[in-house]
Amino acid sequence: MSVIRRHYFVSGSVQGVGFRYRAYHIAQHLRLTGYVKNLYDGRVELEVQGESELVRDFLEQVGEGRFIYIDGIECKDMDVVEDERSFRTE
Repeated sequence: MSVIRRHYFVSGSVQGVGFRYRAYHIAQHLRLTGYVKNLYDGRVELEVQGESELVRDFLEQVGEGRFIYIDGIECKDMDVVEDERSFRTE
């Protein structure tokens, strides 16, 4: 299985609904690294790194929160950060 890193901008009802908290805990459970943070324009920015299948699982699970509604995702592949060891919220 190959390790990948993806950068996401997520829009919709994603601030003030537990999105970052959910992203953090799912990433911890799946042993992914990266970060999640709110942006001033109402979107959330994420970078997620790990095995490709687990990154896909992460994206599916993060949108399943009770009050979370995703209406758009921008995605691009990034270079893997070799020495990164954790997932953090900013």
